Amino acid sequence: MDGIILAAGMGTRMRPLTANTPKPLLRLQGQPILAWSLLSLRGIVDRVLVVTHYLKSQIERYMAGQRIFAEYALVEQLPQPLGTGHALECCRPHLRGDHFLVVNGDDLFSHDSLQHLAAPDFGLLSMRRDDFDRFGVIVTDEDGRFRAIDEKPPRDRYTAPAPCNIGAYKLTRAIFDYPLQRTSRGEFEIVDAVSLAARDHDFRVIDCPFWLPIGDPAALEAAQAVDLERWIPPQPR
Repeated sequence: MDGIILAAGMGTRMRPLTANTPKPLLRLQGQPILAWSLLSLRGIVDRVLVVTHYLKSQIERYMAGQRIFAEYALVEQLPQPLGTGHALECCRPHLRGDHFLVVNGDDLFSHDSLQHLAAPDFGLLSMRRDDFDRFGVIVTDEDGRFRAIDEKPPRDRYTAPAPCNIGAYKLTRAIFDYPLQRTSRGEFEIVDAVSLAARDHDFRVIDCPFWLPIGDPAALEAAQAVDLERWIPPQPR
C-alpha cells in the first residue's frame, strides 16, 4: 500500500524560517519534520509518494539520502499548489494499488493510530478539541456514521470539545469518482471529496491520542520539547 505525504506548501505561516528551506525540512529534535512523517508510516505502507513544489530540489536531495523508505516517488504539484484535493489528483497516476493513506506533511500522528487507520477501506483520524472552530468538525448522523466535515464552524454550532478532522485519511481509488469544485480561495480540498464520498461509502472515524500540528514558528519551537518517540518509533540505529 502507498502512503502520500502532502509536502508542497509554501510554508507562508512559518516565515522567515521557510525563506530558504521548505517546511518539511525544518529541524525537529535533530531531524527534518519529513523524517518524522516517514517514521510514522514505516511498517504500515510499502512506499511513499511525497508531494512537492516549493524548493522541491531540497526535498529531492533529502529523499535520495534518507534510509527510512527504500521505495518512494516524488510527485510535483503543477502548475502550482491548488489545495490538498489537487495534490491528491496529482498523485493519481503514480499510485500502484487501490488503497492508500494520506497525511498532511506538517502534522504528526501516532504510529499506532495510523496503523489502525490503514485497516478499513475508508477512514480518517479524529481528536476532540476545545478550539474546534479552528479546524473541521466531524459530523455524524443519529447512528454515529460519518457524514461530512464542517470546516471552521462558528463556536455556537457545537459543544466543546468537538471531534475534529486532523488531516490523516485512508482512501481507495473510488475517491476520484467525486469531482471537486474550487473553494472560495480557488483551491480543491480533500475534505470536500471525503464528505462527498461519505454518501456512498462507510468511513471509520478513529480517535487519535497524539496529534502535533506544526503550523508556525511558535508551534515548531514548542514541538522541540514533545516526547515524539513515545508516539513515533525511531529508526533502528
